[in-house]
Amino acid sequence: MKKKQCVNLSAKNIIFEQDDLTKKVILFNPNKMTVDLSVREDGKNSLIETFPFAHLPKAIKKLVK
Repeated sequence: MKKKQCVNLSAKNIIFEQDDLTKKVILFNPNKMTVDLSVREDGKNSLIETFPFAHLPKAIKKLVK
């Protein structure tokens, strides 16, 4: 099976709020159907987390695809 390349989405500035945290989509991995998110809390420095694509809000999924 041919592997698809990961899509860098940091330039698109896709940001959403979830659980009182600001999350920004950085990278979409179509092979695993996950996104890497930069998470900020109260304006403090961010951390990177891997998040399942299926759990994103519907409006954000449309922007990623």
